[in-house]
Amino acid sequence: MREIYDTLALERPGPGLLRVTLNRPDFRNALNTQMGLDLRDLFQNGLNQDPGGVRCVVLTGAGDKAFCAGGDLKERDGMSDAAWRAQHIIFEEAIYGIMDCPLPVIAAVNGAAFGGGCEIALACDFAYAATGVRFALTEVTLGILPGCGGTQNLPRVAGGPRAREILMTGRPFSAQEALEWGIINLVCEPAQLLEQALETARAICANAPLSVKNIKQAVNGGLQTDLKSGLKLELAAYDKVYVSEDRREGVRAFNEKRKAEFKGI
Repeated sequence: MREIYDTLALERPGPGLLRVTLNRPDFRNALNTQMGLDLRDLFQNGLNQDPGGVRCVVLTGAGDKAFCAGGDLKERDGMSDAAWRAQHIIFEEAIYGIMDCPLPVIAAVNGAAFGGGCEIALACDFAYAATGVRFALTEVTLGILPGCGGTQNLPRVAGGPRAREILMTGRPFSAQEALEWGIINLVCEPAQLLEQALETARAICANAPLSVKNIKQAVNGGLQTDLKSGLKLELAAYDKVYVSEDRREGVRAFNEKRKAEFKGI
């Protein structure tokens, strides 16, 4: 996995933990072609193929103004239809890469998350946001619609009626409203946001990696099907982990009154 990107800053603040920062603060971390290429490479070619010991990812934005302001409309100004479509394919592959990541991905939304930025947050497993943050899916005001998961991920967390209102009006909404509507899990003071997200990520990293991976697969698969089929997915996931060495280590550690040392095997 690459460690250096033009528009992303990667840090490893603890064992198994990767912090990824959208790093275009002078442009409110707007999603340009290069950021799309960088995110696509990090997830599709890196974390989704060979995570290299990473167990959990925290995704945030540089600065204190924006998590991601959406697509870079200055770059897009005057684009031909063909160029627009080619760029959008890159964005699709980047954000789908986040959705397909076998590792947990937590969004720490430190500032405005508009358009594609909101879609990035929705693509993560769950999100925390700072007080004062505003979200919006404003594509309808530009003559387009969300095309990187927004029309699908939003109703799955907020429900159809709320999603339709958000998508059809393009109106911004607050972090507190996002919390009340089930779009985010926690609202934090700005100075505490990142540490709150990292604390949760550390708790995940301390747990059995095979269990975490299969929980994600079971939940995501179950959301796409009926209950009985979902229960079958759950048991298939269970059967993968109860035969693991980590299960044996977990039981040993419990009985020996010590912290388990999980290895993902």
